[in-house]
Amino acid sequence: MTTRNPHALRAMVTMLVAVATFALMDAGLKVLSAHYPPFEVGTLRALSSLPFVLVWAVASVGGRALLRVRWSLHLLRGAIGVAMMASFVYALRTLPLSTTYSIFFVAPLLITALSVPLLGERVGPRRWIAIGVGLVGVLVLLRPRGDGVFGMAALMVLLAALMYAISAITVRWLARTDSNQAMVVWLLVLMALGSGAIALPDWVPVRAEHGWLVLGVGISGAIGQYAITAAFRLGEASLLAPLEYTALVWGVLFDLLLWHTLPDAVTWVGASIIVASGLYLLRRERVHAEAEHP
Repeated sequence: MTTRNPHALRAMVTMLVAVATFALMDAGLKVLSAHYPPFEVGTLRALSSLPFVLVWAVASVGGRALLRVRWSLHLLRGAIGVAMMASFVYALRTLPLSTTYSIFFVAPLLITALSVPLLGERVGPRRWIAIGVGLVGVLVLLRPRGDGVFGMAALMVLLAALMYAISAITVRWLARTDSNQAMVVWLLVLMALGSGAIALPDWVPVRAEHGWLVLGVGISGAIGQYAITAAFRLGEASLLAPLEYTALVWGVLFDLLLWHTLPDAVTWVGASIIVASGLYLLRRERVHAEAEHP
């Protein structure tokens, strides 16, 4: 018999705050992507959040916990993070925020699919069907015709989603030995170093009028990271994960307010298919977990 979690409502509200602040950060990244190369934007994103995240990490677990880590996996995750951020920012330069989110929502499906070869988990036929349906939704969004969004930008979102999925798998390995704070801090450090090294030859000086925007990206990214960590500490993943799809609401809102665009009917259809398959997948995983641990 399970007991109702008294912190469930607080966890859900905290998760919604995390999604909203990450969406605000992404809107800032989209604005910056029009003026600076993708790797430079990735560097600015990591560097601007790092001081705030570092203060939180040291205050919560201490400096020593940040040094006792599995360096090989952190280096792998850092390289993945550099590729993920650069491809995501590249896509933001061309695609509306809502379309980018809609394609990126395939990431949970990829995590489930990759858990079979990388983690040895068993995925039943119903969940494979949900993954297949979600990929159909991606094809609807891509619309491989001359008038669709199919192109390098859409492929970069898919690459970012794949990198995110692989990174999530490495988190499951790292979580056995390393703290959440260490994972966040070293990801930002390695992203800043990796993206910065690649961006340095073509570095564009940051204009003074964009200083507040970089600061806003850093603050919103740090708040989002703190909030999502707190949310998953308070509530179950199966309760909170579906709330990530509220990012689409913020994407549509920012597209309308900042760029005066709205998703077309095909984008809504593709996004609906992906979200529906993702929600079904989460439900099946919860049923599977309850069957294993009654």
